[in-house]
Amino acid sequence: MLYFLDCGDVRAIEAAFDLYPLAGVTTNPTLVAREKRPLRELLLDIRRVIGAKTLLHVQVLGVDAETMVAEAHRLRDLVGEGFHPKIPVTPQGLKAIRLLAGLGFSPTATAIVSPTQALIAARAGAAYTAPYVNRLDMIGGDGVGVVGEIAHLFAQYELPTKILAASFKSVQQVHAVAMAGAQTVTLAPDLLPLLLSHPLTDSGIAGFLADWGKAYGPGRTVLDLLPASV
Repeated sequence: MLYFLDCGDVRAIEAAFDLYPLAGVTTNPTLVAREKRPLRELLLDIRRVIGAKTLLHVQVLGVDAETMVAEAHRLRDLVGEGFHPKIPVTPQGLKAIRLLAGLGFSPTATAIVSPTQALIAARAGAAYTAPYVNRLDMIGGDGVGVVGEIAHLFAQYELPTKILAASFKSVQQVHAVAMAGAQTVTLAPDLLPLLLSHPLTDSGIAGFLADWGKAYGPGRTVLDLLPASV
């Protein structure tokens, strides 16, 4: 499982990359617009924070394939290696995915809500497909079930396309798509700490520290007890 951060806030990205084993960043037009910054400046700041070749998924805005392809070229010129153009699964988007794959890009098919969309995007040459989990759940659908069906189809037809599951509101959803076969997920910054949070872990650590403090003194660490030249 690879973890991506779904975010356009450079400070939040920097804080998350300092702590978590993240493979890259995904953005979408809403996340980018929320920052109210010049696009070039924002994307270069994200690239600076995450590193020169770390994966960065940025969505195009054109409605026709030719514009989408041109946008992808412009974006790759700006952010360099590790760039994945995010393309919505429309007829023109499928054409753009096919053209970009032929040009050596690794497109991400986005806004997926059904297995059939994912399968046809994979056939068009998408490197990643991004099914929306919670958005389906919010309208009475089964987001995790859709991810499982996509995983089954990709395995059945021996397709190399990866599932980049998106749109989460709970740790359980993240765990469930991992069990269903998603290779990657992209998460909002506030969800990452919840992947680690558990009261039994907290109480266990507190017990260790209490026992240690009674024996060696509160707040003391191994550095306080062992000389530098052990």
